[in-house]
Amino acid sequence: EVQLVESGGGLVQAGGSLRLSCAASGFTFNDYVMDWVRQAPGKGLEWVSSINSNSDRKIYLPSVKGRFTISRDNVKNTLYLQMNSLKVEDTAVYYCQTVTGVRGQGTQVTVSS
Repeated sequence: EVQLVESGGGLVQAGGSLRLSCAASGFTFNDYVMDWVRQAPGKGLEWVSSINSNSDRKIYLPSVKGRFTISRDNVKNTLYLQMNSLKVEDTAVYYCQTVTGVRGQGTQVTVSS
């Protein structure tokens, strides 16, 4: 059974940083592209970033490019999202997601002004 468990969210002031983690199990993690997506209050799901299996290709939502960095550790089966220079509009529940659309329970990120 595919399992994804996100952690690392919290409350931070604008301009601050957080590092999200996603522990993966139940599938061959290092074979797959992985995504981070988010859902802000009252809005739909929004794609944030993707990373390919060997980490040599990373793509970002334009509004987070230069502030967020996606990475992965294929030995630890863990996906990361380093978020710097956070803005109020980054407030959302963040999920890691497989290419088949399986998501974890999410981790809340709240950025205060």
